[in-house]
Amino acid sequence: MTLQIIPYRPELAAEFRDMNLAWLNHYFYEEPKDRELLNNAEEEIIDRGGAIFFAQYGNSIAGCFSLIPYNNESFELGKMAVKEKFQGKKIGHDLLAFSIQYTREQGKENLVLYSNTKLTPAIHLYKKFGFKTIEMENPPPYARSNIKMLLKV
Repeated sequence: MTLQIIPYRPELAAEFRDMNLAWLNHYFYEEPKDRELLNNAEEEIIDRGGAIFFAQYGNSIAGCFSLIPYNNESFELGKMAVKEKFQGKKIGHDLLAFSIQYTREQGKENLVLYSNTKLTPAIHLYKKFGFKTIEMENPPPYARSNIKMLLKV
C-alpha cells in the first residue's frame, strides 16, 4: 500500500475531528481549545492562514495534522493523530516530514509544538527531526502540555 498526503476537504472535517477526539480521549481529555479547533477547523485553522492534511493509506484515511498560524514567522504543529490500526507504519514520521517541508515552502522560519513528556515515542520523533525544548508560557495553551518544542526550518 502507498501513503499519500492529501489536503483538507470539507467532507473530511468529521474525520479530522473524530480522529483527534479518539486520540485525546485515549491519552488525556478534551479541553475547550480542542473543541474550538476541532468543531470549527475551517474557520479556526484554514481561514486564518493555516492548513490541515491527511495521510491516505490505500483507500483509508490513516492520520492527520494541522498547521495552526502561530505568528508571522511560525506555524504551530497541532492535532496530529494516526489511527491505532495504522500505527507502526511510519505514518507519523511521514506526516512530520511533510509538515516541515510545507512550513518551509510557506516561507515560515519555525515550527512550534506543545506536547507531553509521557508521549515518549512522539517526543523521540520530534527530537530525531531536530526539535529543541524551549521555555513554555505560563499558563500553557493546553493544560496537558508540559513541553514546548521548536524547530527552525
